[in-house]
Amino acid sequence: MKKLWGGRFSKTPEQWIEEFGASISFDQQLVLEDIDGSLAHVKMLGKTGILSQDECEQIQAGLLKLKKKAQAGELEYSVSEEDIHLNIEKMLIEEIGPVGGKLHTGRSRNDQVATDMHLYLKKQVKVIIAHIKELQAALVTQAEKNVETILPGYTHLQRAQPVSFGHHLLAYFWMLERDKQRFEESLKRIDISPLGASALAGTTFPIDRHYSAEMLGFSSVYENSMDAVSDRDFIVEFLSNSALAITHLTRLAEEMILWSSKEFSFIELDDTYATGSSIMPQKKNPDMAELIRGKSGRVFGNLISMLTILKGLPLTYNKDMQEDKEGMFDTVHTMVGSLKIFAGMVETMAVKADVMKEAVNQDFSNATELADYLAAKGIPFREAHEIVGKLVLYCIHKNCYLLDLSLEEFKDACDKISDDVYNVLSPIEAVRRRNSYGGTGFEQVKIQLERAKKLI
Repeated sequence: MKKLWGGRFSKTPEQWIEEFGASISFDQQLVLEDIDGSLAHVKMLGKTGILSQDECEQIQAGLLKLKKKAQAGELEYSVSEEDIHLNIEKMLIEEIGPVGGKLHTGRSRNDQVATDMHLYLKKQVKVIIAHIKELQAALVTQAEKNVETILPGYTHLQRAQPVSFGHHLLAYFWMLERDKQRFEESLKRIDISPLGASALAGTTFPIDRHYSAEMLGFSSVYENSMDAVSDRDFIVEFLSNSALAITHLTRLAEEMILWSSKEFSFIELDDTYATGSSIMPQKKNPDMAELIRGKSGRVFGNLISMLTILKGLPLTYNKDMQEDKEGMFDTVHTMVGSLKIFAGMVETMAVKADVMKEAVNQDFSNATELADYLAAKGIPFREAHEIVGKLVLYCIHKNCYLLDLSLEEFKDACDKISDDVYNVLSPIEAVRRRNSYGGTGFEQVKIQLERAKKLI
């Protein structure tokens, strides 16, 4: 079959070589962006008089027919045409005749594919931002219900201090807020048009790049034609932002996996987001959380792959850059799916407040309260720390907790301790009193919730 670029060649590749070099199996996902880019390009060709109005109208009509078929899933792609660009151009020529071959005037597949990816990512990043907001909203809803639900806070996965469960959930809200900001800021680098840069050096035709950019909704154009076709920074930035965002999701996934285990029993996930065992009838596995935790590996891998493709790559376009798309598509699909799943998991999870409350009454997470109590009475904090440490050791040997000690036992450790210590050591009071800005105190959590609501 004759290639659209085949004039220079006396041989055509064998089928297996064509299949190895073709990208149509995955870049067909750019079909609507490719047609939209072509529609803007042909309008520009008509505006500048490069093509006649009649030619432009024929081409536009043909492209709109192809777009309608694409939206209905009726287009059939061919490996022999290599990529989405040549497939659409071949279909256009079959639809309207030889005039379809004039569409490619003043452009190259190099600026065409770059334009497609800018259009695709601009749209998909906005979708991801919307899903981040949905997950943030789910976190805020659960946090608002659980301002005064207390559970152990951990460091080193050892119980540290009691905290508000609402406060704990809002920590993830703020992680996601930074993720959202990074995606929003990246739109500045995505929202640039490479169309009209041609292969690498621009074109001799009197094109109007700013007009075609305006038609496509871009805010600016690349200043340098070589940079325009070789730049993949915007994809690297997207992959990097995604890698960090899914890292945050894996942290919450891990906590939800732990919290839903029998050992913790702090939450129960809705059946929609869990599966059973083929052999053990009692099992309820947190598979969706585990799957998202695992999918982080492919997002990280896509980032490293893209960086490796670009490392040491000379200007401008090289066939290596065909490998820039699959990782981008995969990361988009992974991020959208993960965020949607997470919003549902958070929204529907059942919080076992009674189990959390019991946990903070059966540990030493209130030990810091006693150290602060002694420090407030004038004892140097290091000395107070040692006194409390010895009291904890005493309790361990006695198989009890600080609140189980008598006042006499407290006074044996330090005569400055009085009966108000029991109120200080109450887990709910310990949380309530931590009222520093951004702290876990209930009033601070409520203030934090109001700020969060405004952001979403």
